[in-house]
Amino acid sequence: MGLAEERIKELGIQLPKKNRHGQALVAIKKVGNLLYTSGHGPEAEDGTPIWTGRVGSDLTLEEGYQAARECGIILLGELKDYLGDLERVDTIVKAFGLVSSAADFYQQPQVMNGFSDLMVDVFGERGKHARSAMGTYVLPKNIPVEIEMIVRIKD
Repeated sequence: MGLAEERIKELGIQLPKKNRHGQALVAIKKVGNLLYTSGHGPEAEDGTPIWTGRVGSDLTLEEGYQAARECGIILLGELKDYLGDLERVDTIVKAFGLVSSAADFYQQPQVMNGFSDLMVDVFGERGKHARSAMGTYVLPKNIPVEIEMIVRIKD
């Protein structure tokens, strides 16, 4: 077990099983030494949302943070499934997050900190990344957050 997986265990995180998508959609696409993930929301293994609603009206900032953290856990599960060993992650390059937001909610970056903090907790310096956080009015299944990322891997 590598350092990242030991850290996941120390944090008490259980990585989910692989989440199957439609036939034309893949969870991860490899181009050279970069992995591009599809957007993932905070969903249970059966695809049902763990949280629903807009941050700032239906959900608090803290609940949005936790939803973004859950997206990170799901993405770590996808990476583990794809790579076999999270030590193959060289660095998290970029994350892009959509936050379903109330009209007067402007703290999308603080919501995305749930994801970013988790990546640093798990990978240390390798988890630091560039990031964009954007508010939107609605997301699929009424989820509050959807995140995708680009990861550079070791050969």
